[in-house]
Amino acid sequence: MTMPSVPARTAICPGSFDPIHLGHLDVVAQAASLFERVIVVVMHNPSKPSGLFSPDERAALIRDAVVDMAGVDVVTHGGLAFQAATDTGADVIVKGLRTGVDFDIEQQMAQNNHALTGIRTVFVPCAPALSHISSRFVREIAAHGTDVSHLVPSGVHAALRRVIDGVGG
Repeated sequence: MTMPSVPARTAICPGSFDPIHLGHLDVVAQAASLFERVIVVVMHNPSKPSGLFSPDERAALIRDAVVDMAGVDVVTHGGLAFQAATDTGADVIVKGLRTGVDFDIEQQMAQNNHALTGIRTVFVPCAPALSHISSRFVREIAAHGTDVSHLVPSGVHAALRRVIDGVGG
């Protein structure tokens, strides 16, 4: 097996991010400490409903949340993660792990992505204090009127209130 002689400089962090939460931001921050450039890729399937927020809304919320992170950009992509990596010129895909179940799922995707393109995946563990957070969980508890401000960036909290509660930020 041959390994690249040049260190990876650009990484993507792909996901649906509907919405982005503090666990996601922890993974992005870790990636930013490891790579010169990190591109957060809001993945979406154009043939499916967009979710709570449109891909463009998600990207805007993420841009607001990462504004102080040097070297972090945000784009949307309608294909697969390996295609997004290729399209953005990324050297590596970064995925966050919360549990062993996440590892089992992500490892299979990583192996497929590498087999198709040669692009490697780096796994980073989410901070233990944030490992319980998921976008689905955030959407569900916010929809039932429970405060999620401790789980998401302030801009996301305001956007959730506008969408779910019909209240301004």
